[in-house]
Amino acid sequence: MHYDRELDVKGLNCPLPILRTKKTLAEMSSGEVLRILATDPGSVKDFQAFARQTGNELLSSTETQKVFEYFLKRK
Repeated sequence: MHYDRELDVKGLNCPLPILRTKKTLAEMSSGEVLRILATDPGSVKDFQAFARQTGNELLSSTETQKVFEYFLKRK
């Protein structure tokens, strides 16, 4: 999937992945896509809730070998 920026928050636990994502998205333009890599299992629900609450679109959420990959589209 095409993305404009990547954010690696592996090794960080809640709420840091969401806080770093929020900060990075603020620096991006509307319509741009952010790829996020995380290892916190709680991040699955966190990113779903974050997308609902902020209006940013969660395009994809996958897990490979305990690494969670998210694609968020900036509103």
